[in-house]
Amino acid sequence: MKLYSFFRSGTSHRLRIALNLKGIAADYVAVDLRVDEQQKEAFKAINPQGLVPALDTGEQVMIQSPAIIEWLEEKYPTPALLPTGADARAHVRALAAMVGCDIHPINNRRILQTLRKQFGADEAAINAWCGTWISDGFDAYEALIAADPSRGRFSFGDTPTLADVYLIPQVESARRFNVDMNRWPLISAIDHACGELDAFKQAAPLAQPDA
Repeated sequence: MKLYSFFRSGTSHRLRIALNLKGIAADYVAVDLRVDEQQKEAFKAINPQGLVPALDTGEQVMIQSPAIIEWLEEKYPTPALLPTGADARAHVRALAAMVGCDIHPINNRRILQTLRKQFGADEAAINAWCGTWISDGFDAYEALIAADPSRGRFSFGDTPTLADVYLIPQVESARRFNVDMNRWPLISAIDHACGELDAFKQAAPLAQPDA
């Protein structure tokens, strides 16, 4: 497999974590978002949307991290990223979606570049923008996991799940935008627990060859 990735991309980060948790190796192909390499014809021939990550399985090129991670879960079910039981799965999927649907999309590079170029936002304004939506989402995430009597060391139970795959890259992003994580002790504890695992360590942005 080939993984088209950028070290600081949150969506690439979450896919790297999922691949590592599943024990699946992929050749790393760097796509440098800093110079808009993702918008060049060479990469658009791989992913017409011009976004990372993309995963070339040798048979097809898969795009969109939620779709790829769901594919991994179906194709390589062990270890599972989703718990057993419909209710528990819905809960974990909801936690993941809070990050993947409600926090990350409005803080990604395309949005921030638009704020800079079209609306004249400086870096203080960018940090404030990102901090607003990260804080709003993390407040809700913290409340949900606090109310879960079955919560263990991770977002759900005592093994990493899909929720943690999505959460940890967003925590990394929060720090990059100078968001004070002390506000969310449970999320911070989960981040610490994940940080002790090789699957998360090896997926971290600064551990990538293009960092």
